[in-house]
Amino acid sequence: MTSTTPSSANQHTTRREDNALLRGQACFGQDVALPGAWHMAFVRSPHAHASLLRIDAQAAKDMTGVVAVLTATDLGEHHMPQINPLLPLLQPQDFPLLASTSLNYVGQPVAVVVANTRQTAQAAAAQVVLHCQALPARTDWSDAQAPTTHTQHRHGQLPSHSAHQVQVQLVSPRVTAMAMEPRSCSAQWHADTASVTIWLGSQTPSRARADMARVLGLPHSQVRLISPDVGGAFGAKASVSPEDLLVALTAQHLRATVRWTATRSEDFAAGMQGRGSQLNGRLSLDAQGNFTGLSAQLHFTLGAWLPFSAVVPLRNAARILPGPYRVAALDVQGQATQAHAAPVNIYRGAGRPEAALLMETLVEQAARQAGIDPVALRLKNLIAATDMPYTTPSGEVLDSGDYAALLRQACEKFDYTAERQQQAERRARGEWVGIGLALYVEPCGQGFESARVTLHGDGRVTVASGAPAQGQGHATTFAQIAAEALGCDASLVTVLMGDTDHCPDGTGALASRSTAIGGSAIVQACRRALALREGGATYPIVVDERFTSDEAWSCGCVMARLGLDPDTGHPTVERLVWADDAGHIVNPTLAHGQLVGGAAQGLGQAMLERLVYDAQGQLITGSLMDYAVPRADDMPAIEIISLHTPSPNNLLGAKGVGEAGCIGVPAALMNAARDALSPLGECALNFPLTSEQLWRAMQDHFEEDL
Repeated sequence: MTSTTPSSANQHTTRREDNALLRGQACFGQDVALPGAWHMAFVRSPHAHASLLRIDAQAAKDMTGVVAVLTATDLGEHHMPQINPLLPLLQPQDFPLLASTSLNYVGQPVAVVVANTRQTAQAAAAQVVLHCQALPARTDWSDAQAPTTHTQHRHGQLPSHSAHQVQVQLVSPRVTAMAMEPRSCSAQWHADTASVTIWLGSQTPSRARADMARVLGLPHSQVRLISPDVGGAFGAKASVSPEDLLVALTAQHLRATVRWTATRSEDFAAGMQGRGSQLNGRLSLDAQGNFTGLSAQLHFTLGAWLPFSAVVPLRNAARILPGPYRVAALDVQGQATQAHAAPVNIYRGAGRPEAALLMETLVEQAARQAGIDPVALRLKNLIAATDMPYTTPSGEVLDSGDYAALLRQACEKFDYTAERQQQAERRARGEWVGIGLALYVEPCGQGFESARVTLHGDGRVTVASGAPAQGQGHATTFAQIAAEALGCDASLVTVLMGDTDHCPDGTGALASRSTAIGGSAIVQACRRALALREGGATYPIVVDERFTSDEAWSCGCVMARLGLDPDTGHPTVERLVWADDAGHIVNPTLAHGQLVGGAAQGLGQAMLERLVYDAQGQLITGSLMDYAVPRADDMPAIEIISLHTPSPNNLLGAKGVGEAGCIGVPAALMNAARDALSPLGECALNFPLTSEQLWRAMQDHFEEDL
């Protein structure tokens, strides 16, 4: 294993995607040219929970330019697809695409308006009157509500007595996946073939096509789904939404071409949300500082309907605990309940951030109680590199990694001993400053991905992948992987993604799996293509391959220094050092970009972002006037070093990198804030770490001393 930063030779690498993006020549959802297309808008529920008595749409139908106003009566009874059964569903799920009798979240589609312009469609939608009887709304943390799903992991016997025991409760609010490009979908009906072409920004084009085909009652061969350039996804575009399916249904119903683009307000109210959890944990230690037991109770909130991967955050958080540590006994109980609110889906990290946040907060608190340096306590309890592969108490198999080396490298880069000395000196001068660290592990997806490699007689190569892209630079990475496997120049490689007519069926781009699994599928296909060529096969040589893999587990360590203004509580991230191990890195420049982008979203969750519903289920942070996202001046300089422990589970030795920043950065910042306030005792803090919350924590403790 070696420790490096990206070399200068790799820093000049340019992405082949960037020329079109920077010149404004990309094709996002609204850029798809569809002459004569009609525009759609949705009539949406104003209530979080209500009985729908009647829809009065006559005024909208009478407006000039309106083509149709469609309800569930017109389009028929259709329901959302079934979800990924990774955890058992304890409550039945059969959610309609269009509400007909019951309204279950603010923003739920109730009717479709089709008009000759987008403005007319939106104006007409505003004229539709819904006659409703409001009902009580369930909040996110309704204890009386039966869980929708649950999970548990038990190993060993928790100790009845411990030399040290700490516990913590953490609330992680909902956040929104703030993509630059709102959701967009278009559909073109082909009357001559009774088929449809759909343009949808999707992380999972093959599954999206299957969902569309089911709703339309068509074979897959009559549904073509194209995912054009996508301006950000982060998990929120991994599942189809009711609006996506209704665009396709409307095109089929009217035998026409229709298009829809969400407003930012629609995405706030009805788009996929992330996070939303209440985490309770207790960590026990013996007199020597060994972790003897971890118990945790995890409560995740879900929305009114379940996207395909809705149970994944709970499943991940529960199975990842206790992270990179040895624990003699484990008892993790988890449940998820639904609320009258927008859907919750996987969001960059999907349960990994929650596991790291809970475990690392407990470890730091235990270090303070036991009087042990937090680095020393971690080193004592980390899983050793010589124990890899290591089976955790929850039954997961960690394939590779050297967690102690990551921690030591981060400490060296951070100059940990000197930083602690400077912290003591600053505290003596009356300054409020904290140092926080967090280790994390990141499972990087499993299962299959597909690739089709075509060798042409003139030396050109075409690579078609089942994994699309949403800004990661897959076209550059996949071309580089194929070129290295074939021994040719990357300029000879054309990469196709996101078009079900030209790409093999695949799983998609999510769970930090694209390079490790999708890249390995390309390598596998290239190797077979070379063997066929050497065997005398005639051109073009076409090879389809699927690569199936167990999970590769990346890991890392983040160290942060945080200063607090004593008068206002305003937090300043003064320093951020990060050691990450993503295995073999194909393109250091692109990996670095993924780390920094993930760190920005992790910082946003930790310091700024929060969706808030009132008791009636109304979203009160439904615009960028109320919901804060990171700006350039919120971002600190990030010092990143990379370790490379190859994974044995794929052909590239690669691990995931895309979600790491959302996992390690928030936990480190939470620990830095708690460390800054530690002279006052243990302060209960939750995300986001706003100035007000930090100031109030200071005042509450000051008042207790009076």
